Order: sequence, then structure tokens, then C-alpha cells
Amino acid sequence: MIENLKTWLLDAGVESTWVDALVISIGVVSIILVAILFHFIAKQIILRTVIAVIRRSKTDWDDVLIEKKVLARVAHFAPAIVVNWLAPVFFADMEEVLLAMKMGVNIYLILIFLWVIDSFLNAVLSLYNRTEKTRRIPLKGFLQAVKLVVNLIGLIIILSIAFGKSPIYFFSGLGAVTAVLLLVFKDAILGFVAGIQISVNNMVQVGDWIEMPKYSADGDVLDVTLTTVKVQNWDKTITTIPTYALISDSFKNWRGMSDAGGRRIKRSINIDMSSVQFADEALLEKFKRFEILKPYIEAKLKDVHEHNSSREADMSELINGRHLTNVGTFRAYCLAYLRSHELLHQDMTLLVRQLQPSPDGLPIQIYVFTKDTRWAYYEDIQADIFDHLLAVIPQFNLKVYQKPSGRDLEGLKG
Repeated sequence: MIENLKTWLLDAGVESTWVDALVISIGVVSIILVAILFHFIAKQIILRTVIAVIRRSKTDWDDVLIEKKVLARVAHFAPAIVVNWLAPVFFADMEEVLLAMKMGVNIYLILIFLWVIDSFLNAVLSLYNRTEKTRRIPLKGFLQAVKLVVNLIGLIIILSIAFGKSPIYFFSGLGAVTAVLLLVFKDAILGFVAGIQISVNNMVQVGDWIEMPKYSADGDVLDVTLTTVKVQNWDKTITTIPTYALISDSFKNWRGMSDAGGRRIKRSINIDMSSVQFADEALLEKFKRFEILKPYIEAKLKDVHEHNSSREADMSELINGRHLTNVGTFRAYCLAYLRSHELLHQDMTLLVRQLQPSPDGLPIQIYVFTKDTRWAYYEDIQADIFDHLLAVIPQFNLKVYQKPSGRDLEGLKG
């Protein structure tokens, strides 16, 4: 075909010095036009037909292949097929041109293959993110590691094609630049190893609330990648943490709270110890009118009476025998109130305890778990509980300890 074209050009009066260049130009233009035609057919006819069929299918995974443009990138193989097919036809007698075109086509095929692999891995990640395992195993970091390795191999193959060397030649040369590669890909290597440990030990999942003061991180995990972990703090700022830092440094993960379905309240009310006293008859009569305390008062008074009768204690003095105290009764009231609270977990730890007295008073600590773990609702529940308890403390002839303020000191002047 080439010889016939050369003969025709010479017969047409073209100078012999221009014939070869003109033949090459005609061949290249012809190949390009046919390649464009085949690419149009592959993308506008075949691809659209395949996409229409996929859209009508009941499965979801094939729709992701369209969404991530896997099939669209596969269509780019068509021009390369045309070039491989037509190049020997036009340039069979031009070995150098044929070799150059084959080299270009092979490099193009490698690049398209890497492009397709990238979109396919994106499709795999998209499908995985729709499963229930998404939170448990952050796959994004592993796929990024796979992309890195695949692209590195692709680069070596491209270099071997371009320089006419075996890929083994370049792989063997990696040993000489290992130190440089370790330095360049340090974060990626450490992140990959950390990602494996994080996944195996189930340390962090997307959506977890973590605290890492060293990096000023306190919020929800948005993304776990090969090299970084993104955390959206409660003030809506974004903190980026190196993935390997989750292995080398300590952090707090609040996932256990979310999984358990209960969020802990652990707060104390400090009682002024000067207000602590035995409950006399008048105060006991007052306690008996508290409906939530009736069962406790009746049972406790019966127990105290039986104890004192058995000991024949002289009850003319409060110091003799056993007596109820206002602070002990208040503690019992707190427990009964919490037991009746519908927004608290009754099957989790629920207690009201007295801590060691300090210069700031006698701490009565509330230790319970709310059913709603959402921050705003949790704070509302906690505030409602302590609003109530602080309001009822005077009913027990108790006072909340509060350090003297400027106004208190002014009152001492008189």
C-alpha cells in the first residue's frame, strides 16, 4: 500500500525528497482520523448502549461503574487498537516510524490501564461505603496503598518501554535508591502499617468521636486515608492527624459510649458541712410527706426503731442509738429520684455516693448514664437533674457550699 502511494505521488509530480515525509503525514493523519472515528463509535454508540442496559438492571454495583467512569475510561482503548492495527499497514517498510508508534501506543495503553484501575478502585470504595462494614474497617487507606503500588509498577513499565530496557533492570535499580524512596514515601509507608493495625485492632472508625489533645482534636472522624485522619471538631474546624500518630500517641475514643447507648453523668454537689444534722421529729414528719421518700422513710424508721429497742438505748439524747440524718436522707432522695427518671439507664451503673470531705464541703456525687448520647440532649438531661436537686436541698435543712464572694465579705463589716 505504501509503495503504491509513493508511486502515485511521484506520478503526480511530487519531488522524491518530499515523498517520504508526505507518505508519513498521510499515514499519521489517516490513522488519527480512523482512531477518532472508532473512539466516537466506542463512546457514543457502544458505551451509551451498554449504559442504557445497565440502567435498566436491578443491581446497583454496575451503576457504580458508570458513576465512577470505569466504562467511559475503558472506551479509550479503542484508539490504541486502531493504531496497532493500521500502523503496520502504512509503515511496514519504515521500521523506525513503526517502532516509535508502537512505543507511543504501548505507553498510552499503560496510562489508560492505570486510569481504569484508579476508577475501578474508586468504584470498589464507593460500593464498600454502602455496606455495614464501612465504619469497622476504613478501606480507603488500603486502596490508596494499592494505587500507589500499581502506579509505581506502571511507571517502571513505562520507563522500560521508553528506554528499551527490561522492567527487571529498573526493579533491580530500586535497591540503590531504597533510602530515597523510604524518605519520600515515609508517611505513606507508616500510614499503611498504621492502617493495618487500626483495622485489625478496630481502633478508629469513620464517625467515631475521638479526643487527641496533642493535635487539638476533639470531634468526629470524617475520613481515614493512607496518610491522614480528618477530624471535625465541635467548633466545626477540621484537624488533620497523621495516621501513624494514632498508633504512636494516645487518644480517647468515645465509641464505647455510643455503642452502649448510654452517656455518663459524673458530677458532685458540695454540701456545707455545718448544715449536716440528725433528723428530729419535725424534720422526720416533713420527710414523710415526700411521696418519693415514703418507702425509704417507713422502712428505715422501722429498722432504726427495732435496733434501738433491742439495745434499750436512751433516746432522750439524739447522740444515743441510731437516727436518720438530713444528708443521708437527701442521698436516699437523690437515688429514688434518679431511679424514677425515664431518661436514665436503670440497667447501667446508677449510684449516689458520698466522697471524702474537703475544704470545699462534703461532695455528694451523682453517677448515672443517660439514654440519649447526643451532646445537646445529654446536657439538657444533666442540667434538669441538677436544677431539681439544687432546688430541693433546702427542704432537707442543708446548704450548698459556696466560697465567700465580695458581697459575703461586705456583710461581715457590720
